[in-house]
Amino acid sequence: MKKIILILMAAAAFPALAQKTEKATFAAGCFWCTESDFEKVPGVVSATSGYTGGRVANPTYEQVSAGGTGHAEAVRVVFDPTRVPYEQLLRVFWEEHDPTQGMRQGNDIGTQYRSGIYAFTPEQRKAAEASKAMYEKELKARRFDAITTEVLDAPPFYFAEGYHQQYLAKNPAGYCGLGGTGVSCPIGTGVAAAAAHRGAGGERHLPQLQACAAAGGAAAFRGAGRPRSVATHPACLPNGGRAVPGLA
Repeated sequence: MKKIILILMAAAAFPALAQKTEKATFAAGCFWCTESDFEKVPGVVSATSGYTGGRVANPTYEQVSAGGTGHAEAVRVVFDPTRVPYEQLLRVFWEEHDPTQGMRQGNDIGTQYRSGIYAFTPEQRKAAEASKAMYEKELKARRFDAITTEVLDAPPFYFAEGYHQQYLAKNPAGYCGLGGTGVSCPIGTGVAAAAAHRGAGGERHLPQLQACAAAGGAAAFRGAGRPRSVATHPACLPNGGRAVPGLA
């Protein structure tokens, strides 16, 4: 009994230890950029660069860059689903890069720069495939090519070398060749999103959600000039950017 009480006291003192987290893996070109974008999302606990989808265990950056291992540069995201739903991570993913470019992303060319979503559960895979179909419809309406993103069950993930981790945080002027299409992904935006979140107080934030839907990926830009994800636009973050449980 004493041991149980101590555990409960520790959980109360350090709520982060008690939170239930989930994993997601995305490939969107250079992992420096992808990692940096996901780290900015409220509710994301960590974003870590690595390699996935290849034929060699524990590959090095040099091996992956040579193109012989079949890996993609990817990011493992650990997130709190009570603060940020998986669907919002999908929206960040789609809007942060151009998923129609095949084996490249901007100036970065090679199989390691392909676009991919790697699902850990049947629910994640279903959501990923649905979002892909939804976003492809939006892109085709604006005369983009077909989406080339692969959606697969999550293969083994190997962490990249230490100097790659939080690279842009350590080197703010560092290279990032990632750029979106400027087309907003409709997943989780607008009135439908407000209705889905009413249980978490979403009805109080309907004006912000409507502004979020209207903001669009093309209307807001980061300081570096790359299209800014509508998911991280201030209009999408109620309370002045502070997360609202179940809504942020």
